[in-house]
Order: sequence, then C-alpha cells, then structure tokens
Amino acid sequence: MRFATIRTDDGTTAARLEGNDLIPVVTRPGKVICVGLNYRSHILETGRELPEYPTLFAKFAETLMGPHDDLVVPSVSERVDWEVELGVVIGRPVYRAAPEEASAAIAGYTVTNDVSMRDWQRRTLQWLAGKMFQRSTPVGPYLVTPDEVGDAADLEVRCEVDGAVMQQSRTSDLLFGPAQIVSYASQAITLRPGDLILTGTCGGVGDARKPPVYLQPGNVLRTWIEGLGECLNQCVPDKNR
Repeated sequence: MRFATIRTDDGTTAARLEGNDLIPVVTRPGKVICVGLNYRSHILETGRELPEYPTLFAKFAETLMGPHDDLVVPSVSERVDWEVELGVVIGRPVYRAAPEEASAAIAGYTVTNDVSMRDWQRRTLQWLAGKMFQRSTPVGPYLVTPDEVGDAADLEVRCEVDGAVMQQSRTSDLLFGPAQIVSYASQAITLRPGDLILTGTCGGVGDARKPPVYLQPGNVLRTWIEGLGECLNQCVPDKNR
C-alpha cells in the first residue's frame, strides 16, 4: 500500500493517494535521525575508510518540506548540495531491538533529499549547522509499505539537476540497511511511530565533484527512488537577505 498527505482548505491534513498540494508524508516526526557515510560509493569518493558503526546525526522537523515545494537557496550559503536518500518511517515503538524486531517496526519507505549547506557543515567537526536549515529537506510523495518494494533491499536511487543525472546507485550498496539502522539507533533511544530516518546518500554529490557543483536559483532538483516516486523541487532565490 502507499499513502500521501495533502494540504486541505482549512489547513489540516488528510491522507490519500493523489493530491496537487502534497506535504511531507510525516508532518510532525518526534525524531529525524540521519546516517552519514553509508553508501560504499560515497564513502570512497570522500576518501574515508568504511565505518564500523552507523554515523548518526539528527535534523529537526522544521527542516522538512513537501515533495513539490519550492526549495529556497539560502543567501547565507554558497555551497548548497544534494543528497538523495531512502527514507524510513517507524510504525511502532521499538527499543533495544534485534534486527528482526527492527524490521517489523518499519511502517514504510519514502523519498528524501538531505539538501546540505556544505560551507556551514564544514565550519566545525559537527555537521549539524549544515543540516538544520528550515524547509530544506524534501520528503515524499508517498509512504510505501515494505511488502510493495521488497523491504527496499535493492531499489535504484537517482538525483537529477535540470535533467542531468548527478547521483545513481542502488540501495543494495548501503553499508548498513534499514533494519540494521533501526536496531542500532534503538539501542540508545526509543523510536516511535512517525519517526523518520534518512539512510544516507550515494556517490555523486556536488561537493565531491571536480570542480564542485552546487544548487543555484532556477535549478530543478529531481529526487527519485524506484517504486517510491519522486520529489520535484524548483530552486528559488532567498527573499530573506
């Protein structure tokens, strides 16, 4: 099954498959947990060794945006980058879970893009500053249940800018799969229904290109995952200068 969430005239939300004004499939997650350096191709392009454990960091609910919303390119950043990622939505409370229990706690999968302000991200050893810009993370358009996509074990992922393919890989290249990530994170904190996990990005980010390439106003960012749909976001200038 698949679900979408739309804006209604009175400002509330309703779940249905189709709608012209989609918002993130998870509107108020208690937690947004992200994994860095999780595709082998991306780890290699950064020149790092494969990590022994998932590299976890957090975002905030205010960073999420709809799958078709305009993406504001912040005037305070000159290195706005793309990161196609498989999103995992938790469906039941889980704590200190084994991988099998963790897998059963996954309600479904969605498309996300962890748009990152690399100059802010690199200012310190902690990545949060480059990941916390409001309305910078497209999510959607659907929540697709695990049975529809083979537990997302081998789906093609792709990111395009103005129709040019920038990232292309498969979820089978993930170093830590969704159930492993859920199990690992649940050792530290209870994951609850609606919590969102971004599982990491593959090779091809703009910051690793030679020369680097970054998003600019006027670009169209397309984030697509096989069986899950696409986010299509127009990049627009920042009016809050």
